[in-house]
Amino acid sequence: MKKLALLALLLLFFAPSTALLGVATLGGTSATAAACTPGSLHVGPIPDSLTATTRNGETVTLNRTQLTHAATIITVGGQTAGVGRQGVLIALMAALTESTLRMLANIGAYPESGDYPNDGNGSDHDSLGLFQMRPASGWGTAAELMDPDYQAKAFYGGETGPNYPSPRGLLDIPGWQQMDPGEAAQAVEVSAYPDRYQNYQPVAEAILTALTRPAPTGGGDEVPVVPETTRIVFPLPEGTWVRTSPFGWRNDPITGERRFHAGSDFAAPDGTSIYAVADGVVVRANYTDSGGGVVVIEHTVSGERVASMYIHMWEHGIHVAEGDTVTAGQHIGDVGSSGHSTGPHLHLQIHPGGQGAEAVDSDAWLIEHGAEGITGGEAAPATCTAGGGA
Repeated sequence: MKKLALLALLLLFFAPSTALLGVATLGGTSATAAACTPGSLHVGPIPDSLTATTRNGETVTLNRTQLTHAATIITVGGQTAGVGRQGVLIALMAALTESTLRMLANIGAYPESGDYPNDGNGSDHDSLGLFQMRPASGWGTAAELMDPDYQAKAFYGGETGPNYPSPRGLLDIPGWQQMDPGEAAQAVEVSAYPDRYQNYQPVAEAILTALTRPAPTGGGDEVPVVPETTRIVFPLPEGTWVRTSPFGWRNDPITGERRFHAGSDFAAPDGTSIYAVADGVVVRANYTDSGGGVVVIEHTVSGERVASMYIHMWEHGIHVAEGDTVTAGQHIGDVGSSGHSTGPHLHLQIHPGGQGAEAVDSDAWLIEHGAEGITGGEAAPATCTAGGGA
């Protein structure tokens, strides 16, 4: 094992451009072959009402029934691979625009639609439900379209959607992630009024914030409330890193003393981008000559407070400040070798319960939570793949 570890380090420092391309694996699974896993959007208690303002300044008040439909859209999106927070935002904008989040029957076109639970009668041609989908266009039968869960799945689409490959859902729209959210909604709805979806983006944002469960504060007013993360990502670009020192007891590489290693080390070339593993709030970002560069981010994952810690950045390699809000996959720093370090690498720690709680094996935690890989040079995952010591 020692010979293998030495060989890996030699390959790292003398042939990084070729040696690292084949080792970007997570739990023994190829980083480019692992399946995308759903995000971790988690709906908390649904309020009785919510008031928000549209982009054009109109005040909108939603009742509990409407917010319950929003919760369905969020939950289905969180369970659908590839959707994430952005996809859910787009779906909420579409449903707000089409029906103001009401499950509408259409007894003029489909008398039987009134026999299903509904929030009123609509009269837009033969459209039904939250997203005003038309049976004649192939979205589904009247009975299917009177089911909020079915409509949400149809809107998201994809290979697991009920209508694949046509009519197209959001996941079937090439490049939807790079579109303006309103344009993406229009690409699915194909409305005669394409510019109206953007108006509801602030309302959709307010719904997401209100309905996704916040982190427990853990006591103390200065601890930030962090919205539920939308996904978990690996903190280094694919093809740039190798594991060098795992979580657990070891002989310190500098002092030789037996000590506990509270993080996982991933060797990577100096200056390699470091990404936030989840949405969150930066609670520490500083550099000291003795300790080196450290960034700590607090997250909420499945309703639980979790802190991630990134260590050994150079002073010029810290790109966030305390109090910053970051998203999963955001470039927060660069790999360095500051502090108690023998070579360029990222020392990553994960603390379920927050930064004051005990650390767990971060490598195992990433695997357990289906971390998405990040292709080199991009600040956000382009695909849904899994993906020095001291």
